[in-house]
Amino acid sequence: MVSAILEWIHCPVCGNKTRLQIRTDTELKNFPLYYPKCKQESLIDAKNLQITVIKGFEEKHRTD
Repeated sequence: MVSAILEWIHCPVCGNKTRLQIRTDTELKNFPLYYPKCKQESLIDAKNLQITVIKGFEEKHRTD
């Protein structure tokens, strides 16, 4: 079994740890990251433990 390094994803708005972890082989594209403590949502990409913020959502668009 190959040991993978885990790292917490931090909120791009306030910098606190979120409830999500990524591994070295995790790739995310256009992932909607929501952080309930600051009630903000951001679109992120992740590759090789590097997080790139695409944009923060100003308004929430939900269709219920």
